[in-house]
Amino acid sequence: MSKKLAAFVLLLCLCLTMALPVSAAGNETQTQRLTEYQAEKIIASDSACRVCHIALLTGWAAVQMFPTVPAVPWGEPAAIAAGEQLLPPSGASSGVPLEVQRTLAEMDLYEKVCQMFMVQPSDITGVSAVTAAGDATRAALEKYPVGGLMYNTSNMVDKNQVLTMATTTQTYVKIPLLLACDEEGGRVARLMVTVGTTYVGPMLSYKDAGVEMARINAATIAGDMVSCGLNMDLAPVADVWSNPQNTVIGDRAYSDEFYQASLLIPKAVEGFHEGGVACTLKHFPGHGDTSADSHYGSVYVYKSLDRLRAEEFLPFAAGIDAGADAVMLGHVILSELGDEPVLFSETMVTDVLRGELGFDGVVMTDSLKMQAMSDHYTSGEIAVRSVSAGVDLLLCPADLDGAIQALLDAVASGELTEERIDESVTRILTMKYNMGLL
Repeated sequence: MSKKLAAFVLLLCLCLTMALPVSAAGNETQTQRLTEYQAEKIIASDSACRVCHIALLTGWAAVQMFPTVPAVPWGEPAAIAAGEQLLPPSGASSGVPLEVQRTLAEMDLYEKVCQMFMVQPSDITGVSAVTAAGDATRAALEKYPVGGLMYNTSNMVDKNQVLTMATTTQTYVKIPLLLACDEEGGRVARLMVTVGTTYVGPMLSYKDAGVEMARINAATIAGDMVSCGLNMDLAPVADVWSNPQNTVIGDRAYSDEFYQASLLIPKAVEGFHEGGVACTLKHFPGHGDTSADSHYGSVYVYKSLDRLRAEEFLPFAAGIDAGADAVMLGHVILSELGDEPVLFSETMVTDVLRGELGFDGVVMTDSLKMQAMSDHYTSGEIAVRSVSAGVDLLLCPADLDGAIQALLDAVASGELTEERIDESVTRILTMKYNMGLL
């Protein structure tokens, strides 16, 4: 090829590339630099290679000039590959995974209501200390297709036993279960004290060890839970131990300082996810400045809502931003809002937790067997009033049958709508989907 022809082709390519429209900042400069580089390569090359260089440059310029649609993967609609957004099926909820929509559509009202409960195995089997999944567990889950089970020390003998029990239990259900326990570290641990998983001390003892230690501790706990077949931890404690007279929280808290807790809690959330389990921020709106224990009676929070926003809410907000899967409500009464528990308050659950703090995950109760609730309300009343306020998941009611029936009756009477039930079930199923269970 003559030098004149090579120069002509080079000039043509330069004209083409410099005339191209610029689609992003810096594109024109990049085009010119690449063209100059290729020109130098052609001039420096042997004549035998010039044709190849020119062909490559011409093809490159054509690609820049004439954009192409990306290759379509096998089985993928061309519209998706071209960047078009396909409309969801008629009636589908925006942003809800299709698998969640399909699962919800196949459930009847009774199944939906049952999905809103997490219970202990003994609550549905009638066996006081369930340590294996057999016919009683299978029959119980057929009768009560609940959303999850919470295990305690009475269910744990050794690692293989817990793993076998949990794995077998999952084979008995159509919709995989949340299998949870309280595994905080320190004095609130189930696996550590029974089957000998890695010991992690009370979180307060690590408060000055740095944020990475919060992540490492959570990842360690989560990995041990996964090795035993569990998939959800009712932790971390996002309460701040700001009242030295408080004994129910104490060293369970990550810190006694609000700002420090807001740095540690999101790293714990990261660690739990890294280790493979869903996690739960507790006990909203904050149980660390109370002087009583909700296990044994009513507990009041006397701080104003504005002060809670400036203090107690900080670690919860940080944990929510970090992607916490669930938030557990404490059995506390906020005096500014009256004399009823927070879980009955639409202001706190829907307006504040969901609206102000932007939490769109699963809102759950603490155990409904605790005397702060069971001494004053029936299980049915608790279920209806908390769901009306915006709660999704009810933990261990004293009377499961009464709670289920109350929700069914509330829908039948119009006190609750089935659409409201669907909202909670969709959140629960979406969490399971995000966990890889659906």
